[in-house]
Amino acid sequence: MNMNEAIDRLIQEIKFDYIKMCKASSDGNRVEEGSYYADQIANFEKKVTVMAGKKYIKIIRDNGVWGFIVNTEEDKKFKYGDILRAAGWSAPARNAPRGNVFDNEYNIRWTGPEYL
Repeated sequence: MNMNEAIDRLIQEIKFDYIKMCKASSDGNRVEEGSYYADQIANFEKKVTVMAGKKYIKIIRDNGVWGFIVNTEEDKKFKYGDILRAAGWSAPARNAPRGNVFDNEYNIRWTGPEYL
């Protein structure tokens, strides 16, 4: 699996968590067609963008940073593909990884990688 495929899978996991939240917020089992949540789910992927840089890949949801993915094998602290929380718009929190996109063993929410 390459980085693009791993990020696509991550985005699908983010979307799945968003759908779970929408179902819990509506009636717990389903989202009524034509409802606010149905519209939000339909537009979800349009709101997620990926910006690749030399060191990190930034995942943006709406107008905020969801998180960062390490995009280099030359980082002294993290592995290629590690998921990092955002410290701000342009920098990740470099305290600890929240998982790795290649391992598929990470805890994420639609709002961002989970806290430690």
